[in-house]
Amino acid sequence: MTTRNAGRARPRGSQAPGLAALAALIADETRATCLLALLDGRAWTAGELARYAGVAASTLSEHLGKLVAGGLLAEERQGRHRYVRLADARVAQLIEDLAAQLPPDAEAERPRGLRESSAGSAMARGRTCYDHLAGRLGTTLTDALTAHGLLTSEVPPEQAGAGARFALTDAGLSWFEATGIVLDRKGRRPLARACLDWTERRPHLAGAAGSALCRHALDAGWCVRIGSERAVKITTAGERALSELLGIEAGALR
Repeated sequence: MTTRNAGRARPRGSQAPGLAALAALIADETRATCLLALLDGRAWTAGELARYAGVAASTLSEHLGKLVAGGLLAEERQGRHRYVRLADARVAQLIEDLAAQLPPDAEAERPRGLRESSAGSAMARGRTCYDHLAGRLGTTLTDALTAHGLLTSEVPPEQAGAGARFALTDAGLSWFEATGIVLDRKGRRPLARACLDWTERRPHLAGAAGSALCRHALDAGWCVRIGSERAVKITTAGERALSELLGIEAGALR
């Protein structure tokens, strides 16, 4: 007896082997933990990631080697330390998009204590997603930009069902300039991109505009990082600024 595919040649130019290899690279809990941690956009040492993942340094080193070889991580050495980070924004988008596909119940495991519960709540309120803002903070900012006509959201007819596409309006470009938020308009990265938020289940602003807004928010002290993960919280100065600039009520950002 022969199987249906016996003797069938693989289609020329097939991407199946590469896709399978990529999926296998991510399909390990320790490696997935490292990739999610690195969504904060910063470089971590191998030792920091080993402690975070709860594995031995030698074990973590082997995993990092596979992720670097697979093109998902970039590394650099400074003295005795080995630093790794996500290779680029495309990798960050891939990881965040995959996380957003998890059913809500998969993310809602009962916290093991008050500290873990507080950390989870902080991440849901506001966090960085690689280099842009996510969580309730990110979606609230996105909603305000849209309500003020600075950002548009549409689904192109040829991409029906593929999700929203963001674009800055002329007023939006002027707003960024007037606010002192410098946009990188020369790179290959899209100016505005919709990124599905895995806690809010709707899109927040990514792309060059999302990156610039996040960077400005941190530099201007509108929000600050808290804890050792990706969580950020709005400051009093941030509440005041966003109220004046976008009419956002302080309670919506907490």
